[in-house]
Amino acid sequence: MKNKFLIALTVLSTFMQFGCSDLEEEVLDESLTGGAKMDAVADGSISPAYAVLPNLFLHTSYFTLQEISTDEAILPYRGGTDWGDNGIFIDMHRHTYSSSHIRIKDTWGSITQGISRSVTAINALAPLAETNPTAKIYLAEARGLRAYYSMLSLDLFGLIFVKENPAEVSTIVRGNDAVEYIAKELVAIENEVSTTAGPGRITKGAVWGLLSRLYLNAAVYREPYATNFDFKSDDMDKVISYTDKIIASGQYNLSSEYFEIFDDENHTNKELIFAVDQRAELNGHNRLAYFSLSGDMFPSPAFPRANGTDGPAITPDFYQTWVSAYGAKDPATADPRFFKENLRIPADSCIAAKDFEVNRGILRGQQYGLITTANGQPFARCADGVGYKISKLRNITRSDKTKLVNHTQFIDFTAAGSGYSTGYRVLKYEFSKKSDTGRNKGDADIVIMRFADIYMMRAEAKLRKSNDMGGALADVNVVRASRTARIAAPALTSMTLDILYRERGFEFYWETLRRTDMIRFGKYEGTWTEKTDSNVQKRLFPIPQSAIDGASDKPGYLVQNAGY
Repeated sequence: MKNKFLIALTVLSTFMQFGCSDLEEEVLDESLTGGAKMDAVADGSISPAYAVLPNLFLHTSYFTLQEISTDEAILPYRGGTDWGDNGIFIDMHRHTYSSSHIRIKDTWGSITQGISRSVTAINALAPLAETNPTAKIYLAEARGLRAYYSMLSLDLFGLIFVKENPAEVSTIVRGNDAVEYIAKELVAIENEVSTTAGPGRITKGAVWGLLSRLYLNAAVYREPYATNFDFKSDDMDKVISYTDKIIASGQYNLSSEYFEIFDDENHTNKELIFAVDQRAELNGHNRLAYFSLSGDMFPSPAFPRANGTDGPAITPDFYQTWVSAYGAKDPATADPRFFKENLRIPADSCIAAKDFEVNRGILRGQQYGLITTANGQPFARCADGVGYKISKLRNITRSDKTKLVNHTQFIDFTAAGSGYSTGYRVLKYEFSKKSDTGRNKGDADIVIMRFADIYMMRAEAKLRKSNDMGGALADVNVVRASRTARIAAPALTSMTLDILYRERGFEFYWETLRRTDMIRFGKYEGTWTEKTDSNVQKRLFPIPQSAIDGASDKPGYLVQNAGY
């Protein structure tokens, strides 16, 4: 059953990424023909709803909205030309985006497609669920996916679409009604989903985690433009209750090696609760790994065309939060989440292919790696003809081939700040060992929710409910103390909301949580790097104008968010 589900998911996801982008309910109708066995029909019904996730979690979709809009990531015109894209990444970082922004439109499209496919799956699975146990579980998962996609829509755009039949016109719901609807849907399936299906599917742990996340952010979702958010005691009690259930279940563990959470073989990592399943061959993408790396970084000796792209870097502002936390001590030696050294340069600068592995985490300063004379050419070998030469990287793939790949803290939108090496880079997910282009064949499951966030959410709820500093401190220190594989971060001795916010940045950087965190902690109207806009209406993204135009035959149906 699992193999059939993965095959169906692979085919549909591959078609979705490289074929027609308007794949809708007809796929499910086709899956119900030809005398297929009931289990296979159930597999084919749920797969399209899951198959939206890899596309949603591309580097230029949800990641762009959640990270490049914040103090954690910035993407200038590299070399004055690359990644310009008509200024869309600059607008995202500066909060000058409009209703025609292509990445906002793409993300909206993926989310609404996910909702549509979930509704269609629910209708296809409901009659089967009466007699088929597999279909019954998948029906619950389809409702869970609809709730998840709806929560993303509420978080980003301040509204959700509600309907039970694919032929119906959706009802648009906002504010508290939207929160209550999502909560109701998740509670309804709490005892219907599997407890052990794995992180690539909606499980009981995922349901509890999503409920925790929903109630933690409920104050924002009810009144997104509020001057002060009303974190209700009842909401915080629910966060504590659901996180308690996850912790008490004994199903999940914190990884002793932080970067193993993001390795190729992370599907069985016990820290993952809900993730984008990328195990199936050709299904996954490697773009979250390649996006930030230098274009002259080639992480695999087997593939001379698999390199980085000189995309976003962290901002100096975010880097300074690490410096402020550890003072005179280099964060690379103080906190195992900051950096992991894999590439230890031997005396003769020669490494066997099996031993070559690039560093992970936040990459600073001069970078070392495989030597290539031009993009796509074989790498230089050592005198023995077996090992590979390792040297300082230069901009071989760029016009000035003499410049060193030496990442600096400094980065902004000026000519000086937009060079190919400016900004400290991030390699959190392992660069896929199967990717022959650097962009494809990603094996690492992309994290949507993991166990560390359960402790962090519970800590925040304790602080917001009753200023329980001791309880919150204990929860945060559990996470810090768990990363013992190399170095252990020192235990914190005090806890406030500001310290917790900083700690969430250290733990979850570049995991598509930052924008939501910044809004909830009252930081999104702040100033960083090139961003000075303080308009609270930017907490929500604009509804794409194309969507409003598409609903023009229903006057008043889809109303633009304030300020756009």
